[in-house]
Amino acid sequence: MAELSLTNVVKRYGALEIIHGANLEVKAGEFVVFVGPSGCGKSTLLRMIAGLEDISGGDISIGGRTVNDVEPADRGIAMVFQSYALYPHLTVEQNLSFGLRMNGNPKADTDRRVKQAAEILQITELMQRRPKQLSGGQRQRVAIGRAIVREPRIFLFDEPLSNLDAELRVQMRVEISRLHKKLGTTMIYVTHDQTEAMTLADKIVVLRGGNIEQIGAPLDLYDDPANQFVAGFVGSPKMNFLPAEIVEKQPYGVTVALKKQPEVRLSLQIASTDAEVGQAVTLGVRPEHFLEAGRGDIDMTVDVDVAEHLGNTSYVYANIAGGEQIIIEREESRNTSNRDTLTVALSAAKTFLFDGAGKRLR
Repeated sequence: MAELSLTNVVKRYGALEIIHGANLEVKAGEFVVFVGPSGCGKSTLLRMIAGLEDISGGDISIGGRTVNDVEPADRGIAMVFQSYALYPHLTVEQNLSFGLRMNGNPKADTDRRVKQAAEILQITELMQRRPKQLSGGQRQRVAIGRAIVREPRIFLFDEPLSNLDAELRVQMRVEISRLHKKLGTTMIYVTHDQTEAMTLADKIVVLRGGNIEQIGAPLDLYDDPANQFVAGFVGSPKMNFLPAEIVEKQPYGVTVALKKQPEVRLSLQIASTDAEVGQAVTLGVRPEHFLEAGRGDIDMTVDVDVAEHLGNTSYVYANIAGGEQIIIEREESRNTSNRDTLTVALSAAKTFLFDGAGKRLR
């Protein structure tokens, strides 16, 4: 395993800059996940680490060695792609050993590595099958096994589960997590699925438009987002955003009122000097942070549109005055039917405040 360092890494295609000075430190053995919407630059950043894309500026270091001009095969990395990229005419065993044999690796060592990878991934009984005889999950295991046999210092995963159905994705998430614990190797993983990021990562890197918005442990990003974009991207269902206005300013904080329901007011403790009376702001509330009526700082009534009952948890899709739709998570809402009204409570301690540019007001 090895540490990874990105220092002011830039990527340009002609005059178009798509990665804007990325800085990142990954410790040896960490599992780091890049997340963000399509086109944010996460796969490009991964390919630059792999050496499949040239960098336009900055430095990439693996294990303390700058690798800007080092060929991909000499970087000590192995990459697992979204497509399985298996040779259809070769058996599983031949797919696993192919790269090693082409590089002239000794047969005894190649056999040892292939056998070890098969045991780790529990595919020993599949060794004589060809890819067309395998399920999607089995093919992905073989693709991962082909990376394992290289015994890399860093594993790179580029949305490896996106071709699998929901049940298989859950299963493979667990298996990749087990693999990391077993091997202890540094892993960099790209996904657009924040559930994958939250469940797999030691550290999450949130990207938008070629910029790194925030880096942190999953629950740190969930509990303490740096801005409205991160707050809305991390968490499922996503955070609710309610238009509001600052109506009072005190030495210890501000009082905000919902724009469409000005009677709904909350006093928030913030130290920011950027807040001013009359300023348009956005109040962020996670679905699970709506409380039972009377148990928070202020009650508000909403019109229920749809209620989804999922066993112990239900998601209530409701409309507030003005038409904005919010999602409320409730543990007991079997009796909440369509077109009912529902009264819930807001707690200042469980809300977030953002200015017009999306900056968090703390």
